Amino acid sequence: MSATRTARIMDGAALARRIVDDTATKAARIARITGSSPCLATVLVGDDPASVTYVRMKQARCAKAGIESRHIALPAGTTTAALVETLAGLSADPGVHGILLQHPCGPHIDERAAFDAIAPEKDVDGVTSQSFAAMSLGLPGFVSCTPGGIMRLLAEYDVELAGKRAVVVGRSAILGKPAGMLLLAQDATVTYCHSRTEGLPEIVRETDVVVAAVGRPRLIRGADIKPGAVVVDAGYNAGNVGDVDFDGAVGRAGLITPVPGGVGPMTIAVLLTQTVEAAALQSGIADPGPAGS
Repeated sequence: MSATRTARIMDGAALARRIVDDTATKAARIARITGSSPCLATVLVGDDPASVTYVRMKQARCAKAGIESRHIALPAGTTTAALVETLAGLSADPGVHGILLQHPCGPHIDERAAFDAIAPEKDVDGVTSQSFAAMSLGLPGFVSCTPGGIMRLLAEYDVELAGKRAVVVGRSAILGKPAGMLLLAQDATVTYCHSRTEGLPEIVRETDVVVAAVGRPRLIRGADIKPGAVVVDAGYNAGNVGDVDFDGAVGRAGLITPVPGGVGPMTIAVLLTQTVEAAALQSGIADPGPAGS
């Protein structure tokens, strides 16, 4: 039986719709000024069904936001060198404002080399080494989309982070690590954990803000959530299951994201917003209008 619901649900889908609406207004103004719409290039290696679905979803969201979508489909056997050449070509193309390399690309691809072939000013997915450094040092640049979406969601629900204990369960270069850096920048005291952390339940029990991003279904047990804690589930596993035991956690947390409908929509919303921001910067438009509020 599910626990009695006491937590307030953090509705990422609703916030994402508002962000995309504002982004569409901004994109339309750029198109009026420049004569062309902001353009996002998506690059996909192979035909993994999940990746194909994600790319199509992003293309559909682009259309709703007035963003041109250019898709480059590469065969599964594409080498790292060929992928790097493709990304470098898109980086040099003035008609492309943002670049998204759909990942994973396959075990034969050096993803770090591929990510770093993207020009930082077009890295609207926030995956390059330079973007990570900017996030860590508080410098201008594009944030990783999922961590950026998490931070906007926390701000929307007035979550006070200064002085709070936060744990990030996950250490990927484009999710866990940058999420911790962004939380730290808001004066949270951050602990990184992962699937091999010993005593994870004990750490979670003392934590005010939990960000689950490890890709293990229900790794975080509801009984281990500190009463009143903020729980952000960035995991997505088979069967629409997150990394947190939602039914157990919802009776203890103060705020919690659902899966789906929480972090996922925010990721795409940030991607679109950053694409339009990139187009404005590359076009020399100082104030293209409100977006991302």
